[in-house]
Amino acid sequence: MLSLRMELPCWCLLLLSCLQSLSAHNDFFTSTGQMTDLLYTEKDLVTSLKDYIRAEENKLERVKQWADKLDSLSATATQDPEGYLGHPVNAFKLMKRLNTEWGDLESLVLSDTTDGFISNLTIQRQYFPTDEDQTGAAKALLRLQDTYRLDANTISTGNLPGVKHKNPMTVEDCFELAKIAYSDVDYYHTELWMAQALKQLDEGEESTLDRVTVLDYLSYSIYQQGEVERALEYTKKLLELDPEHQRAKGNLKYFEFQLEKQKKAAEDEGTQKEKEPEKRDTTEKKKKKSKKVSFQLIPERKKYEMLCRGEGIKMTPRRQSRLFCRYYDNNHNPKYVLSPVKQQDEWDRPYIVRYLDIISDKEIEKVKTLAKPRLRRATVHDPQTGKLTTAQYRVSKSAWLTGYDDPMIDVINQRIEDLSGLEMDTAEELQVANYGVGGQYEPHFDFGRKDEPDAFKELGTGNRIATWLFYMSDVAAGGATVFPDVGAAVWPQKGSAVFWYNLFASGEGDYSTRHAACPVLVGNKWVSNKWIHERGQEWRRPCGLSENE
Repeated sequence: MLSLRMELPCWCLLLLSCLQSLSAHNDFFTSTGQMTDLLYTEKDLVTSLKDYIRAEENKLERVKQWADKLDSLSATATQDPEGYLGHPVNAFKLMKRLNTEWGDLESLVLSDTTDGFISNLTIQRQYFPTDEDQTGAAKALLRLQDTYRLDANTISTGNLPGVKHKNPMTVEDCFELAKIAYSDVDYYHTELWMAQALKQLDEGEESTLDRVTVLDYLSYSIYQQGEVERALEYTKKLLELDPEHQRAKGNLKYFEFQLEKQKKAAEDEGTQKEKEPEKRDTTEKKKKKSKKVSFQLIPERKKYEMLCRGEGIKMTPRRQSRLFCRYYDNNHNPKYVLSPVKQQDEWDRPYIVRYLDIISDKEIEKVKTLAKPRLRRATVHDPQTGKLTTAQYRVSKSAWLTGYDDPMIDVINQRIEDLSGLEMDTAEELQVANYGVGGQYEPHFDFGRKDEPDAFKELGTGNRIATWLFYMSDVAAGGATVFPDVGAAVWPQKGSAVFWYNLFASGEGDYSTRHAACPVLVGNKWVSNKWIHERGQEWRRPCGLSENE
């Protein structure tokens, strides 16, 4: 094993230090920051592959030179074999060639130049993304498609807002995305992406995939959504390309039977409706009324997606006129009397303020550097156990930092205390989060509700009274923090921080603070937050007398 290591190229050994940072991680798709390491890993693999190609080309060139030399020599010799071998030197060289040199050539041809590349690839493969990462990234694309109402062609061509590095998807990419949706019994997205793959094939894109395979998936996914007539159309197209396709031939008969059955049922229903016209009118009125009600009561998920797109924000001009910006020193705090910070109102109820230029680029880079090797799949509090656990509705990675990691963290914590006026000794550690492909955090409360008596029990510091959130990057598209119940949206702005109270002064939870982090459409989102707890705030934020005070 020692000799093998000694033979590895120097770049392969250098990679080991990089790979050690990857070895402790999985769920690459949940953190854009950690995915950057994979780009450098792939770059090194390409370098290794090119070294292998050069070695193979060098070997082939030597074999070619040998073949050309012998071709010329044998052509001359075979014109007069006896005369050629009558020269003793020629006879000697023939013996030498056949006894020694052809053996050397055999060794050259059989020599394996793949050792370095294969060794490097084997070392790195154990740190590659897994099937879970690929599936997670694919589902993130589908989530972005739904949230931001993007058609498959827009995503496939890479025409996204704010994008710098456009990279179109191939037919194989579209097909793979559709297959992942198909495996998840998601026939809606299966249809969208199989149709996109077919479109690109029809436009002449070269691919190893054939139309028959795509049409087979497409017709079935459409049938599963109840559109038998369209499924039949695509099945007929499939059979035009492959008349002997057994499954398609069976589906054709089945779809035709189902259509005839539906037609007959529709005719029977039409006859029945003609006999009961008044009842039909009443039914239509009920339908119209139910539509009106369903429009008024928009589900939270729809509100969340609307706000992520910048739609449905409930800030009226009148309310906007009551929001101000100011220079703020928190009641003449000595640190900010001469250099107050810039503070602006973001929302009135719940009251959300933003502090501008509150964390420097140098501090941001230091926090990111400290956090990156510690990033793990983000966790949430389990309301049943009160313990931290991973959740599918939170797609990001996070790390926790304290003053023991670097004195700068203490400086940042003190700044939060000076500006919020709240005690930091009982607050949670500074949490740093990096969002991955389509990274999001679905609607949630930061505080523990009455039906969660054990939330934060193990901390012994009471409920989360307030949240302080630093934005450590700008985001090209998406990534807003939204409050679905009140129709509020706060957009990332590098170097700023937002602050709000989760609890009323009475200690009761403010349910209007239910919020979410929208999926990142384009860009890299870094945030850090401080969850501030009740204990120690008794004299800093006195208790109110009424429930909602």
